[in-house]
Amino acid sequence: MARGGINKAVVQEARKALLARGQNPSIDAVRVELGNTGSRTTIQRYLREIEADTPSHDPREPHERFSDQLSDLVARLLARMTEEASAPIADARAMFERLKDDLSQQLEAAQGDLVSLQRQFETQSSALETQTAELQISQTSLQAEITRNARLSQHCSDLELRVQEKDEQIRSLEEKHLHARDALEHYRNAVKEQREQEQRRHEGQLQQVQVELRQLQQTLILKQDDLTRLNRDNERLLSEARQLKKGKDMLEDSMQRLTGENADMKTAVAKAEGAKEMLQEQLAVSHAEIKRVEEAISHSSQQLLNTRRELEQAHGEISRMRQTANQSEAT
Repeated sequence: MARGGINKAVVQEARKALLARGQNPSIDAVRVELGNTGSRTTIQRYLREIEADTPSHDPREPHERFSDQLSDLVARLLARMTEEASAPIADARAMFERLKDDLSQQLEAAQGDLVSLQRQFETQSSALETQTAELQISQTSLQAEITRNARLSQHCSDLELRVQEKDEQIRSLEEKHLHARDALEHYRNAVKEQREQEQRRHEGQLQQVQVELRQLQQTLILKQDDLTRLNRDNERLLSEARQLKKGKDMLEDSMQRLTGENADMKTAVAKAEGAKEMLQEQLAVSHAEIKRVEEAISHSSQQLLNTRRELEQAHGEISRMRQTANQSEAT
């Protein structure tokens, strides 16, 4: 890791280490020795101070003395160039310093990016391990869902068989209901026809009685005119009256019998209505059972659809995890 700052002593130690290894203590070499830290301008200033403080008779290698001579020559040339064109050189130096600072900042930014990339790599490695664990959990969940799906499929098959059985029962009940309705309709028609026949017979008898009554009324009118003659025929009229009374009694008996038959017909109709209501209740119970089975099938189908969606999501998640793992390995 790069150090936070430099000083003259640190630069001097780096220069001595380079000289001990037989290397030229240039600005870049010293900066590399310091761990790529510090500004080149600062390192150059410290090197000049150290070279100024270093005695000229120090034992050094020939190429070091030659480097010092070159440095002196460059310094004299630099001073002469400075005297001739101080402004352009100052501008060029400022630009050079800015470029150096920019390059230093870019290098530091690149180092920061490198550290960030290393951290990101460590984070991705940790995420990959987490995803691997999640993948194992997902595979376990997938196996559990497959088993659950198999159970649901078996449950759906059982429900379908029950629905088929209920359909058969419903068809049987509907057939029974149709037969009962046909029998009830036939019975109603028979009762209606019989009632119409009795009513027609009763109306005929009433008409006959009414005709007889009109005849009696006409006879009474005639007998009032012939009162004396009616007295002589009193016995004959009494006999006819007794016969009429007998006929009237017969008519009253017929009326009572018709009334009883009508009550019996009403009782039969009431029984038929009771049978019809019982059949309707059975049909309602069957419809309720069908509805309950249909709701169970709908609920099972919804559960199966949700399970399939969860399986598709799990497959998609596994595919994304594999792609991420492959990309991480390629990186």
